[in-house]
Amino acid sequence: MARTIIIGDVHGCSRELEHLLRLVDWTPRDRVFFVGDLLSRGPDPRGVLDLVSATRGQAVRGNHENSLLAWKKARAKKGERPPIGRSNRGVVGVLRREDWRFIRSMPLYLDLPQHGLRIVHAGVIPGVPIEAQPLRALVKMRYLGERGEPIEMDGTTLWAAKYVGPPHIVFGHNARFAPQIHPWATGIDTAAVYGGRLTAMVLQNGQAVPHARSRGRVLFSVPALERYFEITGRDR
Repeated sequence: MARTIIIGDVHGCSRELEHLLRLVDWTPRDRVFFVGDLLSRGPDPRGVLDLVSATRGQAVRGNHENSLLAWKKARAKKGERPPIGRSNRGVVGVLRREDWRFIRSMPLYLDLPQHGLRIVHAGVIPGVPIEAQPLRALVKMRYLGERGEPIEMDGTTLWAAKYVGPPHIVFGHNARFAPQIHPWATGIDTAAVYGGRLTAMVLQNGQAVPHARSRGRVLFSVPALERYFEITGRDR
């Protein structure tokens, strides 16, 4: 039976993605999804996109794809090359026309009702319908503020710890060296580009996300081959 494979932030780490696909024994029958941030900071953005294409993968938009699209829009509007952050400088020069089409096609969230889950890149504000979630929550948030507002940096309350589903949320963005396991949310950005691991959730056809105590059974990861990017200041 076809499986569902959801992969954390790849960040241009094509070799690790190849290793992970081999580890989970990917076949063309499987459905593959990505939580966004496919490209920036790592060594091989085009190689990652080629693997996404080869697996017929789908991806939600991450903050780095969002930044790339904003740069592209500004460049077209101004007729000149606007500034771009250091994380994306090595990306814009190698993207092909079909790559830009794919990036533009990325939705902000994907629902997988057969598993009772939703994929977003960063997070959601608990209690707010998905259609009303602000963009900054879906692509940037890590924490909740005192008034329940989305916060990207320097917060103390993880949004995922307060979220109650259904659906279960599978997300990335908040890089940690181990998956984030919450009752109704699972974070699978395990810091591959920073020398951590690349992680996937693998579900059998129709399988729900297991309870927290047994969720590790559906999580698989491979170690990074290198530390490709050093975080400085507020780069996260």
